[in-house]
Amino acid sequence: MSGSTTPITVARGDGVGPEIMEACLRILEAGGARLAPEFIELGEAVWRQGHSSGMTPEGWESLRRTGVFYKAPVATPQGGGVKSINVTVRKSLGLFANVRPCTAYAPFVPTRHPGMDLVIIRENEEDLYAGIEHRQTQDVVQCLKLVTRPGCERIARYGFEFARSQGRKRVTCMTKDNIMKLTDGLFRQVFEEVGQDYPDIAQDHMIIDIGAARIADSPEAFDVILAPNLYGDIISDIAAQVAGSIGLAPSANIGARCAMFEAVHGSAPDIAGQDIANPSGLLLAGLMMLNHVGQGEVAARIHNAWLRTLEDGVATADIAGDRPAVGGEAFASEVISRIGASPRRLAPVGARRPPPVPISNRPPAGRAEKTTIGVDLFVEWAGDVDTLAARLQTLEQGPLELRLITNRGVKVWPEGLRETDCVDHWRCRFMNGGSSIPLKDIAALTVRAAEAGLAFIKTENLCAFDGEPGFSLGQGQ
Repeated sequence: MSGSTTPITVARGDGVGPEIMEACLRILEAGGARLAPEFIELGEAVWRQGHSSGMTPEGWESLRRTGVFYKAPVATPQGGGVKSINVTVRKSLGLFANVRPCTAYAPFVPTRHPGMDLVIIRENEEDLYAGIEHRQTQDVVQCLKLVTRPGCERIARYGFEFARSQGRKRVTCMTKDNIMKLTDGLFRQVFEEVGQDYPDIAQDHMIIDIGAARIADSPEAFDVILAPNLYGDIISDIAAQVAGSIGLAPSANIGARCAMFEAVHGSAPDIAGQDIANPSGLLLAGLMMLNHVGQGEVAARIHNAWLRTLEDGVATADIAGDRPAVGGEAFASEVISRIGASPRRLAPVGARRPPPVPISNRPPAGRAEKTTIGVDLFVEWAGDVDTLAARLQTLEQGPLELRLITNRGVKVWPEGLRETDCVDHWRCRFMNGGSSIPLKDIAALTVRAAEAGLAFIKTENLCAFDGEPGFSLGQGQ
């Protein structure tokens, strides 16, 4: 086979990972893939060695050198202090786009939706998966949802470039911007701004809850779906299962300098070593990898052999239904035996070119004029709200006046409802009628709170940008 050999970093993973990775590498080699694997340790064994990231320094060096990571499923130990290796790799290497195709292979894989052929593109670095969490009071923990304009623009542009390069006709954005008006609102706003550069692609938006319901009920109505991190994670698993089996679902994680390819499913330790696991999800991820490194013809040859294997009734336990099932090793051998063959009923696959990783060509927006006009003082308090308000009013000095107290986002003072259930975590808003406030006055407020014996947790400055409030109001206002 002509052409240069591509170095890749390979991790065999945990649970069923080693066995399905071995099956996939056999298939890729038999199909003519020109790869030079570098094997690294990853996962539980590495955590036990004391590497908190789950990867050795040598592993990181290999990843950064090859820029291509083929990874079997990895188990993340339960408990505090250990982060998901998937999240760590994605964020450390800037893998901002998670691409998850979900295709039905009816009638050879049972599904209620034989026309399903959609791709979910998920923002991969931000949102609640930033993993910034705190226990703030006896009753309350928080998780910060971070959404940035650069992150939104990059994923939106990648979504449209993907659709254009793959001949897809429509991109649907899914958010919950009717509730999270600033964070999800920014994601939708940037999607619509970037969409103006792609008039050839149809575009629409859907609230995530009804969007998820429609994926489950009518997935054939969708083409490309673009979503923030958490929503994209959830709906891609829904879509994979609706298509026939999560065991068939591949995933690509794309960045400007590196990319990672993996199955969507987990390490399944309960069936490890039994030759039950389906290697297809990891294999299809490997084919996405071949397309990524410019070996699209090889990927198409193997993909068509895999489709022909399904057509011929060869199936692992997860998709066999009432048919006899084969093990993972036998399934791999059956695919290898059909390399060079094409499917007869399913649509054959051709070589595919990956979309370009986009660089913004939109002029940078001018920086808005930012003015600090108040502060939310978060207080731990186990008593009633009226007593708390009286204590807080003694802190008023200069431009800062207590305007509002909320509990779990609902206004409870002034004129709150006695039916509102409250916990020991209170947001206490001080403002100056919309006029600016020096930061030293906010700092002085916290000093007075401490001297008054109020257990404040944190402050959040309230800012206006070109006169528009950059903060949410309390429900009930």
